[in-house]
Amino acid sequence: MVSEHSLSTPHHHHPPPTKFSTSFANRIFSDVAGDITIIVDGESFLLHKFPLVARSGKIRKLVADAKISNSNLSKLELNNLPGGPETFELAAKFCYGMNFAITSANVAPLRCAAEYMEMTEDYRDENLIERTQTYLIEVVSHSLQKSVEVLSSCENLLPLADEIGISDRCVCAITTTACKEQLVSGLSRLDCHSGSLEPKGRCHEWWIEELSVLGVDFYHRVISAMGQSGVRTDSIVASLMHYAHTSLKGIGKPHLWNPARTNNPGFVENAQKTIVESLVTLLPTEKSSSVIPLTFLFGMTRVAIMVDATLACRIELERRIAYRLEMAILDDLLIPCVQTGESLFDVDTIHRILGHFLQRIEEEEENEEFGYESDGHGSLLKVGRLIDSYLAEIAPDPYLSLAKFISMIEVLPDYARVIDDGLYRAIDIYLKAHQTLNENECKKLCKFIDCQKLSEEACNHAAQNDRLPVHLVVRVLYFEQLRLKNALSGSCGDGLLSQKISSGVASAAMSPRDTYASLRRENRELKLEISRMRVRLSDVEKEQLVMKQGMMDKSSQGGKTLLTSISKGIGRIGIFKAQNQDQHNKRGKKLKSAGRGKRHSVS
Repeated sequence: MVSEHSLSTPHHHHPPPTKFSTSFANRIFSDVAGDITIIVDGESFLLHKFPLVARSGKIRKLVADAKISNSNLSKLELNNLPGGPETFELAAKFCYGMNFAITSANVAPLRCAAEYMEMTEDYRDENLIERTQTYLIEVVSHSLQKSVEVLSSCENLLPLADEIGISDRCVCAITTTACKEQLVSGLSRLDCHSGSLEPKGRCHEWWIEELSVLGVDFYHRVISAMGQSGVRTDSIVASLMHYAHTSLKGIGKPHLWNPARTNNPGFVENAQKTIVESLVTLLPTEKSSSVIPLTFLFGMTRVAIMVDATLACRIELERRIAYRLEMAILDDLLIPCVQTGESLFDVDTIHRILGHFLQRIEEEEENEEFGYESDGHGSLLKVGRLIDSYLAEIAPDPYLSLAKFISMIEVLPDYARVIDDGLYRAIDIYLKAHQTLNENECKKLCKFIDCQKLSEEACNHAAQNDRLPVHLVVRVLYFEQLRLKNALSGSCGDGLLSQKISSGVASAAMSPRDTYASLRRENRELKLEISRMRVRLSDVEKEQLVMKQGMMDKSSQGGKTLLTSISKGIGRIGIFKAQNQDQHNKRGKKLKSAGRGKRHSVS
């Protein structure tokens, strides 16, 4: 009888292939010498024909064929037997009627070996196929852990494990158990005391760690089945993140990730590539993409670049990042470049992400025509500030070419920046780090700075910056003078605003589609102008505070003029001059304005 519990019969070690494994056979037929040798993967078993042919249809046929062809009846070879010699030994014990334990570790190889040896009910009641099938149904199917263990053991039994349904049975059992656990745990987390049916904070399901032992193919099948069965999206995402963390550990260092495979690094890289591509295909749809942490998407993008994943895989990750790019932080964008001789950071990937983001903003603006509300302009302004910070971070890279730096500046439209202070700072850092640029290259780079969009602090800095082309410094001084004139006259850009409003009147000769595009463009420009006016208003408020402080200084010091106090106050306001912060904290000291009449660096 085959038992589900371990019995006293120990597993013994097989002798070398040149010897025969006869120990367990002679325990029953001690007075009868073995009359047949079964060879499995080069290992020989000296057995008796009668118990084998009584339960195995395959061995019965091989013996019958040998008699017909007058071949050697004393030796048979079983090629490609599932589970190898270890599983055949258990099957032979079953034929001899010896007790052993069917477990979740050996039931799949035994079931496949029984199928291979044709141990059906046609030859003996309660044969090995029936016994293993009963164990799968009554024991394995009711336990997620056992189902995972059996499914994991099927990796070396394909395609037979699929053909006889072991894999599908385990996948179904895992999915069903996960759904039941989700229902039970969801009910237990309901806040009944508050009278509401809102679930409390969710913890990760216990089965997430169990699934990490599966190979990527079976894991893909399990997660796909869970998604179709209604398992919560956040649980699936948590499982994907845990699986990625465990299976991609030590990425880029094959000898650390799996020391046993150091002799074949190509195999490791291909395995990692397959895992990354498979996990990306399992990501939830965009409707539920908010549950996927943005840092995880950026991390997967880094890994996809390192393992040279397919272009489709990388584009899918980049497109998902672009869908929520305004929520990213600067560290997310700093993706290292893996190619030697290139810049330190992967600028091309960020450039493509920006392209997807702008396409999304354009689609959202088109949807506004049909009554859908969106905050595309606000998102664009956030991304504009983020990219300016990114440009300033990568600007010191000595290997960053001017063409790539300019391409990152050009990708964002003009209306993505309310003021150009961040862009000016990034360009100044690049000029300082790349002093070999000629005059034409400097002009080509600096043409992206809009002098009308620089704050007063930035203008003060630019006017003293010897790295800028002379014509740009002249333009800065001109627009600063014009701004001061407008401030004194009280116009504050009203003429420009009225000009944009009047230019928004559509021409009767334009088509409806062109009219809508024109109105949308004018609306965007008006929003941008309003944002700039808010910045100007903030500057005016700062100037008023400085003037008040100047009057207080004048009354206390007596001999100083109001103009001198105002100029000191303006000198204390600067995001570009770190040394001015000390002046701001030490009012009343007899220090001249730092850097007056000198040139300073943004960085």
